[in-house]
Amino acid sequence: MTASEQSKTLLPTAVVMPRRRAGRLALGLVVLGAGLAVAALLSLAVGSGHASLSDVVAGLVHPDRGDPAQLIVREVRVPRTVAGLLAGAALGLAGTVMQGVARNPLADPGLLGVNAGASVFVVFAISVLAVTSPQQYIWFGFLGACLAATLVYGVGSLGREGATPVKLALSGAAVAAALGSLTSAMLLTDSRTFDQFRFWQVGSLGGREPEVLWQALPFIAVGVLVALTLGPQLNTLALGDDTARGLGQRVVLARLAGAVCVVLLCGAATVVAGPIAFVGLAVPHAVRLFTGPDYRWVLPYSALLAPAALLLADVLGRVVARPGEVQVGVVTAALGAIPFVLLVRRRKTVAL
Repeated sequence: MTASEQSKTLLPTAVVMPRRRAGRLALGLVVLGAGLAVAALLSLAVGSGHASLSDVVAGLVHPDRGDPAQLIVREVRVPRTVAGLLAGAALGLAGTVMQGVARNPLADPGLLGVNAGASVFVVFAISVLAVTSPQQYIWFGFLGACLAATLVYGVGSLGREGATPVKLALSGAAVAAALGSLTSAMLLTDSRTFDQFRFWQVGSLGGREPEVLWQALPFIAVGVLVALTLGPQLNTLALGDDTARGLGQRVVLARLAGAVCVVLLCGAATVVAGPIAFVGLAVPHAVRLFTGPDYRWVLPYSALLAPAALLLADVLGRVVARPGEVQVGVVTAALGAIPFVLLVRRRKTVAL
């Protein structure tokens, strides 16, 4: 029996699927893509300021800079929608890859200390270096996310067995706690930094300059491409390290590629929108209700469902407190907790 045939024998039943099921899942991707388009259209059409759907279409197809409604669409809502698409896709894929690499159904960007690393570096830039422009200090956030994830992976790799899921989770919790204490110490001693930092920390899609989006786009693009190619590797890792090695899988290399992918996606998403809770955690579980455990399908589904969910949460935040608005990070935290508890109580959804 060849290695390929052996892997098909050992993989979960849902991974080796009949053509009829594959066709249904492919159709589901098309439907989900249409839903994402509707969510993006709602994001462009709903918000502060008067701009009808016709203004949205005209502002995108035949822009008139003298029209105030079209100006709102192009200067405010388009960047906000693009930020939601980028951050949502990045968070959805990062959460999925992280859960697959760590074999932990509760894995999220906090597991590798990504949010904690980004936060401490942003606070340092604002407080010590007197950086005030988002286009500047967000790159400190990206650097902090990269260094924190590298530190977590390095600590988790110590020992004979390398970076096992348990060691990664423990090292991530320890590093996140240490970095969180440093962040709190700096904020408590500098009220000016706290006032500036809290608007970034809550998580928001509004007020993002196009320059910021262009800066983050290459990292997200590379991360998305890498993530979508990791499906077979994550399927093999789900069988356990020993079985994966027996099937010819380079476990260390696969985990390293997953870690690099997570750092790129989480760091860039944090740059674009700040730390947003529950999207990367709950979306992969919701996707598995339909796709099953096969990461070849979970990854593209998550890449479409996460930005749609994030955009809809942002739209909801714009309409529930008019004329003001609730930041999307608050909405996802408020709405994501209860469905996630219900999801993880179902035994099938936590089987990775």
